[in-house]
Amino acid sequence: MMNVQRLPAEQQYQQQLNALREADTFAKPVGWQLSPKMVRTFILGSDQPIAGQTITRKIYGNDAAVERAIVTLLGQQGLLLVGEPGTAKSLLSELLTAAISGNSTLTVQGSAGLFEENIRYSWNYAALLKSGPTLEAMVPGPLYQSMKNGAIMRFEELTRCPTEVQDSLIPVLSDRILHVPEIQNEQNYLLSQPGFNIIATANLNDRGVNQISSALKRRFNFETLKPLAQRKDRIELVLGQVNDRLEHDDIGLRLDQDTATLLVTVFDELKSGTVAGIAIDSPSTLLSVPEAINLAVHAAMQCHYFGEQAITPAHLATYLQGAVIKDNQKDEACLQDYLRVIKRKRSDDPLWQSFLEGCRNAGC
Repeated sequence: MMNVQRLPAEQQYQQQLNALREADTFAKPVGWQLSPKMVRTFILGSDQPIAGQTITRKIYGNDAAVERAIVTLLGQQGLLLVGEPGTAKSLLSELLTAAISGNSTLTVQGSAGLFEENIRYSWNYAALLKSGPTLEAMVPGPLYQSMKNGAIMRFEELTRCPTEVQDSLIPVLSDRILHVPEIQNEQNYLLSQPGFNIIATANLNDRGVNQISSALKRRFNFETLKPLAQRKDRIELVLGQVNDRLEHDDIGLRLDQDTATLLVTVFDELKSGTVAGIAIDSPSTLLSVPEAINLAVHAAMQCHYFGEQAITPAHLATYLQGAVIKDNQKDEACLQDYLRVIKRKRSDDPLWQSFLEGCRNAGC
């Protein structure tokens, strides 16, 4: 495995994808590397090894949404994944693209500074000055490459873009054609190849940033990803993701079940505003599962690089303040209320004693 910070999904799960391709005997759409059934298996995992390879579950708690997303990509509509931050929209987008197209890197990251040229194509200005607008002078963007190669383009944070930039996707999704009006002496349009489509993501919390036009909405099928409803699923996800990241970074420490359970409990109680049957004010921060995972990874890094032998609740508490209190100082009072209740109700439990000690040492 290459020594990089993070591999694209098609490289990270290359052995699983190869096994699925080898065993795939189901109907496969033109332009797809796997059948829809095997795409589902890749994302949701398999109870039995396939071609001698264990296929791990990668998305939790949205099985029906995953199936509907796959079916959407079989048609002519684009797919828009919406939901709260931390509901694995970007991960599902990447996994779908890796399984279907074998390349998840044709990606646009939405922002207020994004222009149409960043999506479609731009120009090599030296070549442009020399020979004018030609195909040789063109620098293809993710959309152009996706249409040409029959692949899926990922558009992250669609609502972060100005509406006029979003609407540049309408003719592509409607007619499957990309016009290149600058070119005069050659074919000045590109027709999409089989397998092309667009997967976009948008946070429900950001709907008011730049509204999606009604015309563009009609070109997308909306699929809402919901937070994990079952506490045991959240614990399993935190435990698995944290330990996978530690293994990737060659860190010998591992998060244990009890400590992961305490971490998820803290996040759940702060978010719900209920602790041991007592109501408290909830902080304004989201406190999503990915934030819990990052907090645990930071605690593990501290232990590894500063000579600690195990990840304890005290280490988690060191980073809790930064997760809860961001830009609203009222959240500090919420955290203090929570800790007062914990001290009254759970101070006899060794794990919670360790957590409270870590909070005191961190100045919470």
